[in-house]
Amino acid sequence: MKSLTLDSKKIDLLRDVPDMIPVLRESFEPWTIRVFNRKQYECRNYLSPNRRDFYKILLVSSGTGVFTLGLNTYVIEQPTILFIHPNDIISWKNTSGDPGGYYVLFRKSFITDNPLLKATIDKLQLFSDKKKSVVKLEGPNLESAMSIFSRMHDEDAGDGLREAALQAYIQLLMVESLRAAQYPEPENVADEFRHIHQFFNLLEQETAQVNINNPIRIKTAKEFAADLAVHPNHLNALLKKHTGQNVSTHIKSRMLEETKVLLLQTDWSLQDISFTMGFSDQPNFNLFFKKNTGLTPSEFRKGYHATA
Repeated sequence: MKSLTLDSKKIDLLRDVPDMIPVLRESFEPWTIRVFNRKQYECRNYLSPNRRDFYKILLVSSGTGVFTLGLNTYVIEQPTILFIHPNDIISWKNTSGDPGGYYVLFRKSFITDNPLLKATIDKLQLFSDKKKSVVKLEGPNLESAMSIFSRMHDEDAGDGLREAALQAYIQLLMVESLRAAQYPEPENVADEFRHIHQFFNLLEQETAQVNINNPIRIKTAKEFAADLAVHPNHLNALLKKHTGQNVSTHIKSRMLEETKVLLLQTDWSLQDISFTMGFSDQPNFNLFFKKNTGLTPSEFRKGYHATA
């Protein structure tokens, strides 16, 4: 297979384009499922380097682009439906045409609260088996998927039975996608993007699921480059070229994001959070957080709970 790559034009980080996905992880809003029409939101170039707290089903009915899922690249030139797991490292680069279609975002809690949906997801494996996660649609299959999404979009503003209807529609979407069973062969990404993927994958491993017994192990550009067996300057150049930010900035942003999650979603002491995030003492942790947010960790936590 030939090797594809993203061009030298900078692509945005998904967490930096709040107008693109209206509900971001940092907002901590109490939503469980949302449905959107792609025509209402600009189809921008973006990279989603770290785990999200939602599953995504994306239907591209018009417009073309290059989609990367892990280390595989797909040229989307005809109607396609994509099943994206929260842990997937993905990117999208728009190439031509006006965006058409829909997407639905639903949190893990939505799956937990709907056992039939969970059973269907586990059985059909569209999110977990990457060979099934990208499905081409045409003819009746495309018409069916568009019809289901249109009803979902209408249902999203519905009554108390909204969630029950939406989970049933999601199951129907998965069944219809398996019936289509047109799985395009991916291209391999170029070595440049492979290194970027490996960096973000390692960054996620280091920051996801951290706790007092499993604190962050490495947190400097030099340490990450050593683990990836690349020169720090080379890794910096790649990240700067494709995302506009260097290695240290990505590490700092991810650490801040995880720190905010721990401050708002746990009752851990500041000392425990400080240790978990790899700081030798709490004053240094407080200084790091205030320098980058304008608030101390304690002020950030109290401010959120005061407005909740």
